[in-house]
Amino acid sequence: MRKYDYTELRAWQRAVDLAVAVYEVSRSMPAEERYGLTAQMRRAVVSISANIAEGQCRRTSGEFLNSLSVAYGSIGELETDVILAGRLHLLNDGSVKGILEQCAEVGRLVNGLASSVRRSVAAG
Repeated sequence: MRKYDYTELRAWQRAVDLAVAVYEVSRSMPAEERYGLTAQMRRAVVSISANIAEGQCRRTSGEFLNSLSVAYGSIGELETDVILAGRLHLLNDGSVKGILEQCAEVGRLVNGLASSVRRSVAAG
């Protein structure tokens, strides 16, 4: 039996909130971006919560840490996509700022979770 369910992790919860926000703001992007930047942003944001969940469901702490690393990388990918969308005037400045702030929060939570897993491994 698992110690806890990934849906109880704040990092996962806030990553899902971020995904909802990205889907909402990306609806305003031009239709010609549906298979371009919009799709790229959506794939990146979904990857964050999906990797947190997948890692927590793996058998070892090392696998969990690897999945958290992938999730953190997806945050960087999303940030880059959002900055680019803003510079191309596909998203307004308020949307860009809001998403980037949420990315920063999720990043802190993912890093904190990874630190907690490392401490747990070290403690044996």
